[in-house]
Amino acid sequence: MARETIVLLHGFTQTGRSWDAVVAALGGERYRALAPDIRGHGEAADRRPVDFLSVHADVLSLAPRAFALAGYSMGGRIALSLALAAPERISRLTLVGASPGIAAEAERRARRSADEALAERIEGEGIEVFASSWSSLPLFADQPPAVAAAAHAMRLAQSPAGLAAALRGLGTGVMEPLWDRLPELAIPVTLVAGERDARFRAIAQRMAAAIPRATLEVVPETGHAVALEAPAALAAILARG
Repeated sequence: MARETIVLLHGFTQTGRSWDAVVAALGGERYRALAPDIRGHGEAADRRPVDFLSVHADVLSLAPRAFALAGYSMGGRIALSLALAAPERISRLTLVGASPGIAAEAERRARRSADEALAERIEGEGIEVFASSWSSLPLFADQPPAVAAAAHAMRLAQSPAGLAAALRGLGTGVMEPLWDRLPELAIPVTLVAGERDARFRAIAQRMAAAIPRATLEVVPETGHAVALEAPAALAAILARG
């Protein structure tokens, strides 16, 4: 039986290696997993431009004609936008702690300004100051110590210029909101959120109501970073998809 290809897109400040434990749990007999570094991150830190269209092209050039797609947080927003841009290529979609963007223009403008200010701080203060600040966000509160340490180490290995470019080109402030386009998704869509991640659990519930073939999965005892906190559980969800 031919293996299904599944492309896994990581979150902001991560790399494709953040999916390693999920890939291991999936196994290589049924699935061919591809977890690229997104522009601005890891080995792709220097690739320019960093924007949605360029990342779409990277993924489509990497993947076969038909493939499953999954993304976490920033990677989830990219995956959603790609599924709407190239529906003929994607067989199923899994979004982990993701959103369709910010609907209100005033809120998007404020977020663009905040992301630009953060990008300038990363460039000016360096990766260590940023990594410590980012790790302390409420979004990542209550992470198990080993998970928090691994995520922090991944951040420290990033390029300040690369992360700044990702904020400017892939942030929610510059993303065209996709709430109104969710009903266009004809493929099966699995929405995943951590039990402790109240914000993104609520977003996933709203998305599920708008997507025709949506399934909502809440992973017990996890926060925002489900792939790092519960890789085996996430792999099981991906396998069921």
